[in-house]
Amino acid sequence: MSLKTTIDNDIKKAMLAKNKEELDALRSIKSMILLAETEKGGSTELAADIENKLLMKAAKQRKESAEIFQKEGRLDLTQRENLQLAIISRYLPKQLSEEEITAEIKTIITQVGAKAPQDMGKVMGVATKSLAGKADGKVISEIVKKLLAS
Repeated sequence: MSLKTTIDNDIKKAMLAKNKEELDALRSIKSMILLAETEKGGSTELAADIENKLLMKAAKQRKESAEIFQKEGRLDLTQRENLQLAIISRYLPKQLSEEEITAEIKTIITQVGAKAPQDMGKVMGVATKSLAGKADGKVISEIVKKLLAS
């Protein structure tokens, strides 16, 4: 079942349950999917990797917004963003733990032959492709820096 169909079904459930917060989050996801489908050169059915990218983007936006609201002391908005992030996270593929990411990056470093921090670009190129949807780019970057510095 495609993400769009799943979201449509969950929107119906949220409407019946009168769960406004969940409904808002689901509608924002559906909006992103519809925009991607109607984009110039887009197809009517999105591939799973494109759906994952959309979800990752939405999750990242919510996380950054929550951090900003937290700094500004807007706890009501922080809670709203965190709730939406939790709802979006349900549809994301399982995220790898830091240990799993580190193991994967160590393998990539040996494949690429990276030895120093100057080789970070080579490693990041391969790592972001192989870990797409499974790990946040910021976490990947931090681990690569740490491993290449040692």
